[in-house]
Amino acid sequence: MKPRFSDDVTMDAIMREWPATIRVVLQHGMLCVGCPIAAFHTVSEAAREHGLNEESLRFDLHAAIKRTEAD
Repeated sequence: MKPRFSDDVTMDAIMREWPATIRVVLQHGMLCVGCPIAAFHTVSEAAREHGLNEESLRFDLHAAIKRTEAD
């Protein structure tokens, strides 16, 4: 799957650019929505902080973005 955001983009920027990713964040048990740290954490950092599989999180985020772009 082609990346839709670079490695240095923050969780906050991803959720603002693609609101459909908010559901993915919540489904992964993350509370990044409204968290002040989301403005600083990249996907890698957020996955590590929450003990999540980064590859799985990235896949799900990209899938949500792809679905919105198909609409």
